[in-house]
Amino acid sequence: MTDKPVVVYGASGYTGRLVCEYLRELNTPFVAAGRDAKRVKEVIDLVPGLDTVEHEVVEVEHTVEALTELFTGAKVVSNMVGPFIKYGDVVVEAALNAGCHYLDTTGEQDWLLHAQKKWGAKFAEKGLLLSPSVAQMYTTGEIAANIALEKPGMDTLDILVLWKGFPTYASTQTIFTILTADWFYLEENKYVQWASDAHWEVAVPGQHQTAIALPWGGTSHPVWFKDDPRVANVKVSAGVFDRTVMEGVIGTQKMVEEQIKSLPADQQQGALEEIAGSIQGGMPPRENPRINVSVDSVHASGPLGRRHVVIHGNCNYKQTGLLQAYAAMSLIQQAPRRVGLASACQAFGHRELLGVLQAFGLVLEPEIN
Repeated sequence: MTDKPVVVYGASGYTGRLVCEYLRELNTPFVAAGRDAKRVKEVIDLVPGLDTVEHEVVEVEHTVEALTELFTGAKVVSNMVGPFIKYGDVVVEAALNAGCHYLDTTGEQDWLLHAQKKWGAKFAEKGLLLSPSVAQMYTTGEIAANIALEKPGMDTLDILVLWKGFPTYASTQTIFTILTADWFYLEENKYVQWASDAHWEVAVPGQHQTAIALPWGGTSHPVWFKDDPRVANVKVSAGVFDRTVMEGVIGTQKMVEEQIKSLPADQQQGALEEIAGSIQGGMPPRENPRINVSVDSVHASGPLGRRHVVIHGNCNYKQTGLLQAYAAMSLIQQAPRRVGLASACQAFGHRELLGVLQAFGLVLEPEIN
C-alpha cells in the first residue's frame, strides 16, 4: 500500500526514468517500482533534482496480488512493462482491483483491442480511465489529427509518424512482438487487415529525401477513431528516419513470415525476443534535441475538403515521459473527460496536450495548410 498518488511501474527503463523526471518537474509525488529495487534505484538516482519531490523505490513481483497491494492507495498507475500483450493484463487487473486509473506507452494494436474487449467496460463501470499508448508515437500524431478535424467535412486520415533515433530495449522487444500479430487499418469504419509485408516510401515534410515507413503494427489510431462519427478511414505510416534500421525491420518481417510463424506458438516469442535482444541490449544515450527530432504529419480529407497538419518536435522519448506525467497529474486533480478505454486526447483534450508539449519546448506550433 502507498500514500503516493502515482506508481510508475517499470521505472528502471529509459522511458520510466523520464516519466519520473517529469513527475518531479510537475511536483507530483510518485513510487518508482520494478522487479529489481537495486536497478530501479540506480536509474532513478540519475533524475536531476530528485530530492525536491516525495518519492520512494519499491521492489515488487509481477503478480496481480503483489501489484494490487502496491497500487492500493494510489490514484494512477503508469505502466512501462512490455510487451504489453504479454505482461499487460496482470498490471491492468491490479490497477482495477486497487481503483486506479491506468496509463501505458504502447500502441500494440492487438493489446488495445484485447484491453478494450476484456477491461474497457469494467474500468468504465468504476469511473476509471484505461488509456494505453500515451506516447509521442501515438499521442502527438493524434493531436495533429484532431487539429485537422477541427475543420468540418473531413472523414479520412492519412497519418505519418517519424522520429530520428534508435528504439530502447523495451521498444525493440515490442516491435518484434507485434510482427506475429495481425495489423489493421480503418476503412468505412471497419477494420481491414494489412498485408504482412506492407511498407512503402513516404514524403517527409520539411525535407527532399524520402523515408521508409510501414504500418508499425497498425498503431493505436485506427482504434481511437473507430466509431468516431467524424471519421470513416484511417491509415498510418510509421518508422524511424534511419533507412538501415527500417530495412532491417522489413527483413525481419520477411523472416518472421518465412521462418518464425511456422514454429509452435510457445517458441515464437522466444525466437523474437532473442533477435530483439541482439539488436538493442541496453539503454540508449540520452536524447539530443539537435539530433533526435520527430515529425507527425496528418493529411485529412473529405469529399470536398483537404487539410494538412504537421507537428515538428524533438526528443520523442521526452515527449512520452511528459505526456505520461501530465496525464497522471491531471487524473489526480480532476476526472478525465472519458472513462473506460480512451485515448489521451479523448481523456484530456488535444489542445491541452499540445500546450503542455509546447510549454516544455518539445514541439513547434503546428503547421496547418
